[in-house]
Amino acid sequence: MGRLRVFVLAAFVLGLAPSVLAQSWPSKPIKIIIPFPPGNTTDIMARLIGPKIAERLGQPIIVENRPGASGMLGLDYVAKAAPDGYILAAGQGGNMVVLPHTSKNIPYDALKDFVPIAVSTTNYLGIVAYPEVPFKSVGEMISYAKANPGKLTVATNGEGGFPHLAFEHLRVMGGFTFTHVPYKGSAAIATDVIGGQVQVGIDGITGLAPHVRSGRLRLLAITNRARVPLWPDTPTAGEAVPGYESGGWFGYVAPARTPRNIILRMNEEINRAIVLPDISEKLVGAGLIIVTESPEYFANLIKSDYAKYGKLTRDIGFQPQ
Repeated sequence: MGRLRVFVLAAFVLGLAPSVLAQSWPSKPIKIIIPFPPGNTTDIMARLIGPKIAERLGQPIIVENRPGASGMLGLDYVAKAAPDGYILAAGQGGNMVVLPHTSKNIPYDALKDFVPIAVSTTNYLGIVAYPEVPFKSVGEMISYAKANPGKLTVATNGEGGFPHLAFEHLRVMGGFTFTHVPYKGSAAIATDVIGGQVQVGIDGITGLAPHVRSGRLRLLAITNRARVPLWPDTPTAGEAVPGYESGGWFGYVAPARTPRNIILRMNEEINRAIVLPDISEKLVGAGLIIVTESPEYFANLIKSDYAKYGKLTRDIGFQPQ
């Protein structure tokens, strides 16, 4: 009888553990894992909102970069972390809904290993070029590529990543070829396109914008459906290839089974921080569109985009790497 009481008490305590843990959260620093090097959009955003969230929670927000494998290494680390609200990840469309269809060895299940917290912003990609290349638009770039098969070099943030898939889609619709040059992050892409080692780069507009404004990169087009106020004189890629568009999103996720009240609190704080004037002005100025929605909205976005890019990879015949 004594053993039975001990067993029941232990089960009761263990059952309460997640609830008790959630009620005392946070009692130590919270780490946000950025699965890319410094300079990526997710890195910039997390470092902007981190201090604002820390002020409200009373604990430091530590932003840690864990780059590699198009963002898979960092996300895998978070997928295997304890679901206690102290290790979160900044995810994006590329590593959450594209890589599962383009990588043979993805170590996590994007639909099962994470619980969505908040989608903070959406964006479009920029197609940029070394200023001295012999083309000044996407249309001219395609003509150059057709006249010089395989000679067009294009930098992305990794084989099978979202920007790579976006350019592959443009290739199929535009009927040209190119040589892919994968990098680990935005800063490296910009550096080598500026230096002329690679002719063209495609990436989130946020990291490219300073270099475009300085004249070190030529912005050929954006991948949004329509032109945007931030770049009113820049055409969309769809103007050269009718029907083409490609956009993405950035958000925050936690390991699966993270307590619900932690998810809701972080959703509230992220949504609050992202619209603060000193933050929103910088993000909008960098070409991002701010979103303040529920965890359920983000979960539905992940599921729908997961299905969308699964179909796209099949339609264009992309072979998982």
